[in-house]
Amino acid sequence: MWRWVLIFVLFGLGCWGSPGTFHRAMSSSPTRLNPLLATDSSSSEITDWIFNGLIKFDANGSLAPDLATDWRFEDNRTLLFYLRQGVKWHDGAPFTARDVKFTYDFMRSDKVVTPYKSDFKYVSAVEIVDPYTVRVRYSQPYFKALSIWMMGILPAHLWEKEQDPMRSPLNKLPVGTGPYRMTRPFGINERIVLQANDHYYEHPPFIRRQIYHYIGDPATEFMMLKAGKLDIGGLSPLQLDRQVGAAFKQHYRIYEQPSHSYTYLGFNLRDPKFRDRRVRRAIALGIDRREIIDLLFFGHGRPCYGPFMPGSSVYPKGFKPEKYNPVRARKLLKEAGYDREHPLRFTLVTNTGNETRINAAQIIQQQLRKIGVEMKIRTMEWQAFLNTVVFPRHFEAVLLGWSLSLIPDAYSIWHSDGDKKGGFNFVGYHNPEVDRLIKESERLVDPEAFAADYRKIFRLIVADSPYVFLYIPDSITAVSRRIEGVSPSIIGIQHNFIDWKIKD
Repeated sequence: MWRWVLIFVLFGLGCWGSPGTFHRAMSSSPTRLNPLLATDSSSSEITDWIFNGLIKFDANGSLAPDLATDWRFEDNRTLLFYLRQGVKWHDGAPFTARDVKFTYDFMRSDKVVTPYKSDFKYVSAVEIVDPYTVRVRYSQPYFKALSIWMMGILPAHLWEKEQDPMRSPLNKLPVGTGPYRMTRPFGINERIVLQANDHYYEHPPFIRRQIYHYIGDPATEFMMLKAGKLDIGGLSPLQLDRQVGAAFKQHYRIYEQPSHSYTYLGFNLRDPKFRDRRVRRAIALGIDRREIIDLLFFGHGRPCYGPFMPGSSVYPKGFKPEKYNPVRARKLLKEAGYDREHPLRFTLVTNTGNETRINAAQIIQQQLRKIGVEMKIRTMEWQAFLNTVVFPRHFEAVLLGWSLSLIPDAYSIWHSDGDKKGGFNFVGYHNPEVDRLIKESERLVDPEAFAADYRKIFRLIVADSPYVFLYIPDSITAVSRRIEGVSPSIIGIQHNFIDWKIKD
């Protein structure tokens, strides 16, 4: 009953049903609406509506102009950006090269704590050539030389007056160049209203207003979606297949795309039994990924066979993975010295609080039993799992996940340097050729040359089998049928949101 009271309180005050308004939910309040300081999902999502970078991804996942109309490399360490003229900040001030240089200097300031500083580690200088041209100098050729400039740019004329940037009021009431603006500071657990920017350089968004409603409880959010009180919302496979009916699908269109994450079983390669690649391959061949996806996600997902995003430029064309083959798995185990009398035994550790992951472990346990492998399951609270198992390397195998990116950076996970205290190469993967290619690709500024190296890295990692790459769940999104113009792409369904229209 109380959930319906909450719905009435949130939506009964005249905000629902207003023409031109798009309703969303957020599960937590943002902290700072600043592209350099936003680290939580709510802050990052809302910040993206308010700020622009110099470049962005287009619908095909390629780098495209944003606040910069064009760019060129003078040499492999020097990049020129030609900025868009006529762009206005939300307060009417003009956007110029001074804002770009200020943003870079702001990020380097000792007063600013941001995780994004490391992306700019090879930038040695940002110079103003003229009001609409910026030169960026790098200490070495750098494969992220372009992509790091997708970071949102700050207005110098406002931020240069701030003495304490981490506590500035501009983090609560930001001023950007983006398609939406705010007219009042946000409060904790309050709704956030975004108004269309009538001077946006592409064109003013057709949807005039967005409202983010704070809903901390996922069950309440789902109820509000079912009640038609939200225009967009995510669905779990269980909700889609078992908890919504024909009436829901008459009100919403369902869009389903691969998520940008995968789950894997990682071996401790320091463990003598897992140093034998035959053992690792046998386990991979003994796991039926499709069965896991069918049982966990009702078929809403796809098998994962490698570390990079399918469909991206770094995924090898024509790649043919080794698929489920229990007969071959048993043969490899026998070659490695394991049989019914001497079975392979190991313990898989994963975290509590993630029922999907725990259920996946139980399915894998049953599948491996069929090829004569005895796998025990151990679960631990997340922080204890990281601090006492993962980072100290006190495990035989772990079940975890990583994100997928259009422009991946393999260094932290797959380079030998990451096999150290606090490093992300906690499985202990070492391959000199992979190390060489990662370092070589870091210094490539040509996107195709970079992708070619990463396709080689992909094949080498897959051949070594340090992980069993398991599955990529689908991202399922419901969008109200009163919305027109949705056009899904590899970067998501909202890439062209300014072209969406409400049929009210």
